[in-house]
Amino acid sequence: MQNLELKLPKEAFVNKFIAKAKFYEKANLNAKLQKEFVDKVQRITWMYKLAESTIGISKTETVTEIQIFEIELKELKIPKNVLKIIDKSIPYQILYRFIYSNNVAYGVTLKEHTSVENYYFSDWNTDIAFEFAGIDLEMVYQKLVKAFICDNERKQCSFSEIIDVDNKIKALEAEINVLYNKICKEKQFNRKVEINKVLLEKKAMLNEIRGDLK
Repeated sequence: MQNLELKLPKEAFVNKFIAKAKFYEKANLNAKLQKEFVDKVQRITWMYKLAESTIGISKTETVTEIQIFEIELKELKIPKNVLKIIDKSIPYQILYRFIYSNNVAYGVTLKEHTSVENYYFSDWNTDIAFEFAGIDLEMVYQKLVKAFICDNERKQCSFSEIIDVDNKIKALEAEINVLYNKICKEKQFNRKVEINKVLLEKKAMLNEIRGDLK
């Protein structure tokens, strides 16, 4: 299991507790979402601030700072709804470290300002290597995202290409799941055959994309 020795300058270390109520107030949450915060999150700690002033790497228009948050959970499940609220409240890219008992996982937000496009997560208790070097903070951020979604060979590809391919994979996986459900519910044999034909085509497309990544 990886600890939080991220080899960052001491100037970047914040280690500041953030009250959950701050997110309630800023986001004006309804009772259901407030309850989700209470039921699923034990503690939120702002661990590091990556900025020009703390790590000596210049900002860009789209990435001015990167925050690293540690979230202690009450169950072995990452609460995505809670993350969306945090990300909408904070106009910076965020790297998350999740803790439950002795279990550790990581996540990162694909976002610009407060507009969240996607989340990427590691498996629980799986080592993941982060690199905090680059010509600017945008490059550092792109390297963090790449650590979650591609192997060493793909890391040489452009960031936009990697994200585009990952989005295509996710879309195909979602379509395949819908088609499986349709087959299970369909009672007419002929219709099942038609749906299955489309399913096989989608699976072939997915296998082709994944094959190109090997």
